[in-house]
Formats: sequence, C-alpha cells, structure tokens
Amino acid sequence: MTTIRRSADGQSSTPTRGILTPLAVRIGAIPWMPKLLPQITWIDKKLQRATTGRWSVLRVAGLPNLMLTVAGRTSGIARSTPLLYVPYGDDQLIAGSYFGGPNMPVWVGNVREADQVTVTIKGVSHVAVPREIGDDEREALWAHMVETWPNFAKYAERTDRKIPIFLLERF
Repeated sequence: MTTIRRSADGQSSTPTRGILTPLAVRIGAIPWMPKLLPQITWIDKKLQRATTGRWSVLRVAGLPNLMLTVAGRTSGIARSTPLLYVPYGDDQLIAGSYFGGPNMPVWVGNVREADQVTVTIKGVSHVAVPREIGDDEREALWAHMVETWPNFAKYAERTDRKIPIFLLERF
C-alpha cells in the first residue's frame, strides 16, 4: 500500500489552490478541450519562455505545473511539454490524460523510454528519474491526484485507454 509522502521540510504534499482554480476546473471539464490542447500548449510554452519559467497558464489558474523536457525516443531531440503535476513529497506525479482524449500524449512514449527527464518548476530545473506507476500503487496515487485536479476522474471516464501515471523522482 502506498502512503502519501511529505516533503523534506514536512510540508503537505497537496498544493494550495488559487482564486482561479475553480474556474480552471470548470474549463478543464469541457469535453472538447482536447481539440484546443495544441494551442494551449503553444501559448503556455511562449508564456514560460517570456517569463523564464516563472509564469504559465496553469500557474495563473493557481495549479501546480511543470515543464517536462525529455528526449524523443526516435529522434533524440529534447522536447518540452507544460503539464499539471501533483506534488508527492519532494517529487512530482504526472498523468498522460490529454483531457480524456482518445490518443495517448506523445510525451508518454518518450518518458517510458527515458532514463531521465528534466523538470522545470517556477524557472528552476532539476533532473528526475521517471517511473511509471504500476497497478499495486495506482489506486492510492490516483486518488491523491484527483484531490488536486478533480477532472482526472472525468478524463478517465471519457477515454477507453488507461491513463498512465508517472512519478518523477528527483535525481
């Protein structure tokens, strides 16, 4: 059984919510959101680049977010993707939800093949080792993730695929 971790300084693993978080949850629940994901990602990358990672679309909404950089499994070219994450002690949990769309996000295949990834949070980067969560830990960690982003439950209902969960352990 998995227990919820606390960070090294004893802080709770569940982030505080911002004033715009309820609005973000409502917008994130809209069924056609997967169609807009490329545009949202493009805007978020530009915003993070312009603010050297200090601001992002998700941060404005009061949600924990990171920029995941991983080498392409075929090309070897590093690609960056902004993602919502759930704090898990000093590490991060991410889900390949794609708003519950039918397709697996491209970054999932790359993370599955990677020995390490780069995680950038609020402009500060660190190397992490990705580990896909197996069935034995999945239920507890999924419940923890839904506490932060309730729409994960909606996304799981919308899709026939099993949404992968990864723990990014600081290296």
